Amino acid sequence: MLNRVIQFSLQNRLFVVASAALLLVWGTWTTVHLPVDVLPDLNRPRVTVFLEAGGMSPEEIEVQAVLPIETALNGSPGVEVVRSSSSRGIGLVFIEFDWDVDLYRARQLVAEKLSTVPLPNGIVPVMGPISSVMGQIMLVGVTAKAPKGKTIDPEKAAEIRTLADFTIRRRLLAIKGVAQVIPIGGDRL
Repeated sequence: MLNRVIQFSLQNRLFVVASAALLLVWGTWTTVHLPVDVLPDLNRPRVTVFLEAGGMSPEEIEVQAVLPIETALNGSPGVEVVRSSSSRGIGLVFIEFDWDVDLYRARQLVAEKLSTVPLPNGIVPVMGPISSVMGQIMLVGVTAKAPKGKTIDPEKAAEIRTLADFTIRRRLLAIKGVAQVIPIGGDRL
């Protein structure tokens, strides 16, 4: 069977080339006029709120900061899901809206609700940038090594945090495609 197909193709070269060209033109036309979006938008409008709370445990952040924000945002117009995550020194609140809600309107609503939530001193909620949920998160650590048997000097730790805030953060934000850089931990000078 396969031998006959090959023999036919070799005897009728012009017919095979013309058929392939016709098939190529028809495929290109069909692809251009497809009514289906090949790469649909998979991002529901989402607003992320960062809560930096230096020195607080995840449980403290959850109770004192994340829970009041979740409570204030639940039931707001267009809000579908409110999720959160707490770890040592930082809390994250993810607010997902209905598909038809404008992202700028969603951010306005979140900003209004955040202004009404009483939070402990030192915790300032910061809305994340407008970016895709499909993005990648990278964790980078900056540490100092203490001499054997000693602890790191608090002033040295503050210098490292200052370096992270004013040098490393700015350089990372200058890279194309980087939407947000959040230094966590350490004291500030």
